[in-house]
Amino acid sequence: MVESVNIAKKLSLFNTHWDPKLVGELNGQEVKVVKLKGEFVWHDHKDADELFLVIKGHLIVHFRDKDVYVEEGDLIIIPKGVEHKPAL
Repeated sequence: MVESVNIAKKLSLFNTHWDPKLVGELNGQEVKVVKLKGEFVWHDHKDADELFLVIKGHLIVHFRDKDVYVEEGDLIIIPKGVEHKPAL
């Protein structure tokens, strides 16, 4: 059955940070929501691109050669294999 997903409602169901929750699937890709706080570790994803869509607040994505600031309402797509470190 086709149904809409209310992102705010899904985010209200948990209080943990850096703990992605699955909210859907699209063409074999998982769609997840996550709450962020502080910094995460340097990492990459060997098999998939990663998309961050900022719903509220802002995000800084550190790369080895630069930082990218992602503001509320913006998104960033990080290609597979690119090392990065998200932070607030």
